[in-house]
Order: sequence, then structure tokens, then C-alpha cells
Amino acid sequence: MDYLEVNASAVPIQLLLEADPSEQNIASYLDGAWCFAAKLDGKIAGACVAKAISNNTAEIFNIAVYPQFQQQGLGSGLLRFALGELKNKNMQRVELSTGTFGYQLTYYQRHGFRVDRVVKNHFLDHYPEPIFENGMQHQDALRLYVVFKW
Repeated sequence: MDYLEVNASAVPIQLLLEADPSEQNIASYLDGAWCFAAKLDGKIAGACVAKAISNNTAEIFNIAVYPQFQQQGLGSGLLRFALGELKNKNMQRVELSTGTFGYQLTYYQRHGFRVDRVVKNHFLDHYPEPIFENGMQHQDALRLYVVFKW
């Protein structure tokens, strides 16, 4: 497995749609973003898209792994790599939004992210189609953050 920074145009849209079902949302955050990839046998198997939102804070907008490579540690390795690269870019804090329930929440918490606040109706206001997980509709989002210790 190789982890590296790649050009946003190198990341297949189908991969990013695994984590964000809106091509319009994806297009809105790709410009000027850093894209980190996990390559397996020379092909991108996972990607993480992050962008500076202030002088010392970055936001992770998307982290996705193709389904056939999930549950094998690839996403965790990719997230650790991306966080290390963001720290190297002098980011002191990394933020992201996720659902208020589901595996993504515990995934981020295992990597040191903490809850900052609830964003009411995020998924209702930003996605034209309802998003369901385990039979439940996502409505609100949690803003999570991690601060690097220097």
C-alpha cells in the first residue's frame, strides 16, 4: 500500500461518491484542495480530500474507500497519512462533518476526533435526496475536530 498526495483530477468521482452522494457538493470543495490517496497495485483504492479553511485549520471534506477494500485498515492508514500531511502543512486543527450516528462517527473518534457541535438539519438542507444508514435517515451533522499536539 502506498499513500501519497495526488492531483484532485486523479481521483475518480465514483470513489468520492462513496462518501458524498452529491456531485455538486464534491465539485464545490475540490478546487484548491489537497488530495491524499491510498494506492494498491498502482491504482487508487481510497482518497481523502482536505482544504484549508483558515490559516491554521483544515477541513476534511471527503474520505472514501472502494467497498471491496473496506474493513482492511486502508481507510485508517489513509486518515493517519492525511493527518500527518496536514500537520506538515502547518495545520494545527482539522475539522470535519459526519452523521450523528453510524460507523463513521466511531471511526473518527478512534482517530482522536472529538465532538465540537451539532449542525441541525445539515443533511436535509444540503442534499436533495434523503440519506439513510441502517434504516435511519441522517438529518443533523456533528462537527468533529482534532488538534495536533506539538
